[in-house]
Amino acid sequence: MNTEKNQNTGSTTTLSQWLSHLESIHPSAIDMGLERVKSVANAMGIHLKDALLITVAGTNGKGTTCRLLEQAMLAKGKTVAVFSSPHLVSYCERVRLNGELAEEGAFCRAFELIEKARGDITLTYFEFGTLAAMKMMQDWGVDVAVLEVGLGGRLDAANILDPDLAIITTIDLDHQDWLGDTREAIAREKAGIMRKNGKAVIGELLPPSSLRDVVSELDVDARWALKDFFIVENTAPDNSPSTSTSRTWQWKGKHTEFTQLPYPHIPQQNVSTALAALELLNLLPDETAIKHIIANTRLPGRQQEISHNPLVVVDVAHNPQATKAMREWLKRYPASKIRVVAGMLKDKSIVETLAPLSSLNAQWYLASTSGPRGCDADVLAEALLDAQLDKSYIQTFSDVTNAYKAARNDYQEGELILVFGSFVTVAEVLDYTNANEQQ
Repeated sequence: MNTEKNQNTGSTTTLSQWLSHLESIHPSAIDMGLERVKSVANAMGIHLKDALLITVAGTNGKGTTCRLLEQAMLAKGKTVAVFSSPHLVSYCERVRLNGELAEEGAFCRAFELIEKARGDITLTYFEFGTLAAMKMMQDWGVDVAVLEVGLGGRLDAANILDPDLAIITTIDLDHQDWLGDTREAIAREKAGIMRKNGKAVIGELLPPSSLRDVVSELDVDARWALKDFFIVENTAPDNSPSTSTSRTWQWKGKHTEFTQLPYPHIPQQNVSTALAALELLNLLPDETAIKHIIANTRLPGRQQEISHNPLVVVDVAHNPQATKAMREWLKRYPASKIRVVAGMLKDKSIVETLAPLSSLNAQWYLASTSGPRGCDADVLAEALLDAQLDKSYIQTFSDVTNAYKAARNDYQEGELILVFGSFVTVAEVLDYTNANEQQ
């Protein structure tokens, strides 16, 4: 493990020790507002003016949109850094350089500089991480910097810098305590990443009027899904069943069209949004490269097959919009039965999130999650019972690992095990899988 010298304490500090320190120095996980972060960034001389800066906000789809942008930029010969959150297994997942995870030592060096620069200014765990990512990207001198917004947009730490392009993937109800309890209010918060006379791409298929209002108020050059770019599904030949491997589709942008595209391993609309962004920036690779990128772009925890026998798919879906989309992409799996392992956080819209999946031919393995935001499995069970699911299809467990073990023990050939509900749920299953693979 890489270590760095903490000049304040005179001790050698590992990344793990730094993260423990960051968790301990601020009384809350979220502290909305940009002035504190801006002050520290200014003291450190952080600007990223030498890079093409793309900021990505949205309820769902941010990570996969960033991933495809990254892969396309690399295909164009650019050096690319991406900041995203949260992570699944390793904190190093939060920053990638040219597709590879950043080294622990780079985080330690950045954290040390931030600690020196902040003085008496308080910063949250996330704010420390955002500043560290920006500092690392600036030091690397990358051509392209992609910042994923952690929460909202207007008051998110990623919004202290002015982007060359703002992307909004989707708008749905999530984080209502911070962003508002309507799509109109949430859209306006996320639109806060846009700039006067700037550029934007909106992937949301049903944009709230407030989003259009902000675009108009700021005179933004915007590309809109279903207006400036859209998907056309290719029909399968007669008597030829369409599968996820044989199915193709078309993408039509404002000035570009691609046909016979392979079906992606990430949500299709997020691919479409990323292509629109690349077109607006005049950085689209050629069609051959685009097909290769789409066919090979994956992101851990998003429609990820972690085992073939048993067939196990994990996904971090944790809100109603995500599970509605999940209901559709699950149709690609001709499973005789689905064994669903679900664990959620208590501050999510649990009833509305589980409802789209309540009619699946499924056995449910509901898990309690730990920590201050953890949710008891019985709460999930009540939500499914309210959706008229028979209690004989529901089992509850004290933790995710035991729920997953039970699903694997019950698995029969031709079935599918689906794990979803939160990043912590998927992370626990990935940890269990990795530990068992190493034995």
